[in-house]
Amino acid sequence: MEFFATLKLVATEEELQQQLKVETVTHFCASIYEVMSYEKDTAEVSMVWGRFNVLRECIRGGVRFTLPNCLNGVAWTITISPDDRVQEVMVHCTINRKEQDTDFVESLEDFVADWAVGLEQHFPLKIDVNESHRAKHA
Repeated sequence: MEFFATLKLVATEEELQQQLKVETVTHFCASIYEVMSYEKDTAEVSMVWGRFNVLRECIRGGVRFTLPNCLNGVAWTITISPDDRVQEVMVHCTINRKEQDTDFVESLEDFVADWAVGLEQHFPLKIDVNESHRAKHA
């Protein structure tokens, strides 16, 4: 199953990689409650589904986080658009199941939404000049 959020944010691959680290995940996602310990790109966290090890890796366009000891194989990426003309950041979360119970699906949707809120608080929003101009004259 897959879950997405596309955000109109101004960020570079380097900014995502510099700011989104295992020790900072609680600043960006309310579904991750505490980082109990960390070393480099590995951490133990307390989160909405319990206590897990989380791994981080830099990938083209941003970062990938995985929960390697999670039964559902939860993984998520936070990346910029591959099109340089589009200023977007995407949160893409997957699990290794085709179907899942409703409560868990809702918690995954909330998890992606929490990431979206946190990213919007830390990265500047893209301002559409045309939209801004229209708003002034309305």
